[in-house]
Amino acid sequence: MVQRRLFLLLFFCVAGSRIASADTNRQDVAALKSLMKKWKNVPPSWGKSDDPCSARWDGIRCDENSRVTELNLFGVNIEGTLSDDIGNLTALRTLDLSSNSGLGGTLTAAIGNLVQLTKLALIGCSFIGTLPSELGNLSQLEFFALNSNRFTGHIPPSLGKLSKVTWLDLADNKLNGPIPNSKDHGTGFDQLIMAQHFHLNQNMLQGSIPDYLFNSSMALKHILLDRNNFSGPIPASIGVLPKLEVLRLNDNAFTGSVPAINNLTKLHVLMLSNNKLSGLMPNLTGMVGLENVDLSNNSFEPSEAPSWFTKLDKLMTLKMQSVGLSGQLPQGLFSLRNLQYVALSDNQLNGTLDMGNISNDLYVDVRNNKIISLAVYSSLKGDLLELTGNPVCGDSLLSSMKPCTGHTIEPPPVPRFEVQCANPFLESIIFRAPSFGDVIKYLPDLHNNLSSKLNSCTPNQLGLGYSNNDAYLNVDIRACPVGKKRFNYSQVLNCFNLTLQTYKPPEIFGPYYVHAHPYPFHDKASRAVLIGVVTGSVLLVVGLALVGVYAVWQKKQAQKLGSINDPFASWGSMGEDIGEAPKIKSARCFTFEQLRLSTHDFREINAIGAGGYGTVYRGKLPDGQLIAIKRSKQGSMQGGLEFKTEIELLSRVHHKNLVGLVGFCFEKGERMLVYELISNGTLSEALYGKISHIILSRKFQQGTCANYVLC
Repeated sequence: MVQRRLFLLLFFCVAGSRIASADTNRQDVAALKSLMKKWKNVPPSWGKSDDPCSARWDGIRCDENSRVTELNLFGVNIEGTLSDDIGNLTALRTLDLSSNSGLGGTLTAAIGNLVQLTKLALIGCSFIGTLPSELGNLSQLEFFALNSNRFTGHIPPSLGKLSKVTWLDLADNKLNGPIPNSKDHGTGFDQLIMAQHFHLNQNMLQGSIPDYLFNSSMALKHILLDRNNFSGPIPASIGVLPKLEVLRLNDNAFTGSVPAINNLTKLHVLMLSNNKLSGLMPNLTGMVGLENVDLSNNSFEPSEAPSWFTKLDKLMTLKMQSVGLSGQLPQGLFSLRNLQYVALSDNQLNGTLDMGNISNDLYVDVRNNKIISLAVYSSLKGDLLELTGNPVCGDSLLSSMKPCTGHTIEPPPVPRFEVQCANPFLESIIFRAPSFGDVIKYLPDLHNNLSSKLNSCTPNQLGLGYSNNDAYLNVDIRACPVGKKRFNYSQVLNCFNLTLQTYKPPEIFGPYYVHAHPYPFHDKASRAVLIGVVTGSVLLVVGLALVGVYAVWQKKQAQKLGSINDPFASWGSMGEDIGEAPKIKSARCFTFEQLRLSTHDFREINAIGAGGYGTVYRGKLPDGQLIAIKRSKQGSMQGGLEFKTEIELLSRVHHKNLVGLVGFCFEKGERMLVYELISNGTLSEALYGKISHIILSRKFQQGTCANYVLC
């Protein structure tokens, strides 16, 4: 009874184990294999098994039902297109193929079949064409990022059905037309109540933005519409978004007055520069969260420096170039404790520039104004002040100083966080709205912050560099593996993939996206060696196979030749016409070496006769017996069968008038018959013996002596 229970327990354990390790869903396997055929540079783990889930293909994750739920091939240099097969991975929840610049073509409409998808990231690829309207079928989608491709055409209104989306990023493409809205298209972005991010910057979008696009129920934190072709007024509804933190409308063609936005108390980045805005300077009083303000290059009505200048305690960067400012700047502006960068050039500022106890780290650009004097109460660091184009530079005391010499201020050197290794992982984080002006001041904190994040996953040494392009801050990351030559696929895919916003930088850096460089998982030298080894091995195997085939062929040829030339080897294959194999009892088989020694290497002095058949040599065996050796000529017409017949005949024929056959030699192409040597025989006896031999041989060949009797 106990044994039976143990057996049943074992059975259920095995059965449960079998269920737990069930094979990957066949539909998913077929889809992955089809994608693999269309892609170059897939990880080596792909295709080694027909079970991606159990075999743990890199970038693949599955659920308890062995359905593929995640496909992550970030930055592995995939090349090819995204075919309709992707639509068969119907249990997929995460699809991230970002940073594969060789992956492109049109985006298949079959992607709309992935109705369980919650995260879709195709950042930094090379997709072209229009966005398929089927994207609107992805009702569970929360993270939606198709930025940094080459998509064209209008944004499909169907995206307004993505009611759960929180991150929507279509930036850095070639999209045109308006932002879809429900009043004009039935569905639109005004329905995306849960969206926190509208990133539509760096496209060719155009038209006016309707006021009803935004409402107070929306959760928007970031609105990035910069670098497009929007026109018309800024919608007043922006001012009712209670959670808005970043507003970038710069580099468009907006007109009219800036609407009331004082209620945006959480806003820390406001960028309205390079538009056609007019009317009064916007009143930013009460917006105590502002850190970065840029209103430059607009057509505001001329006005004196606004009172809110000195009331934004968190202000770090202030840019108001060419906006019609006049009057004298308040001293309190330069006393703000966080202020780092002030650019007020090309205005009508006048009077005295009273900077008070200016901080040595504050950069001030007031070129091309009407400032007539300068007042400072601390040592002036000329490298951080631009005064060129002001009357004050006519003062003999200032004219030779750097602020008045028209020099270009050089940024201080970047702190060195360099690390060196043979195979670093390289990626860039592009921050779209940093609040500060002094990048260098915050790089050490960013370095520590990133190191903590990345080292929690895989040990590495981290180096940073940066470049600043119109408030887009590029931070370059160089990570070196610790204790290893290079990172593996798992580390790159799971540790350095920050596309899904798993890394939270300091808030002042603003929204970001990531671009990775292709990683050399296998260096060229190793690949060349591997290819050489594989090629050499293949050639060796093929060579050995050919040698083997040739050896077998040679053996068969030798056997075939032997069957023709070897009178004994071919006997059994001659059939009944020949009869049974000879039974030679009295004839001895000599080796070539034995006969060569007996004749002293077949010297001419031992030759006792010659004829058409060859030469007869005198010889002496080791036992003293004298012999006569008939050595056939090379190329003799006598075949192996005839030679065998002659041996058999002579070994059976005994007559007092015939010399006796002692033996034969059939070796190294030689055919020799060994006779008794008649030392004192008469010429007639010798002739008789020779003639008898010839008669016997010829009559046998003609078939007259078939019974081996003396004719």
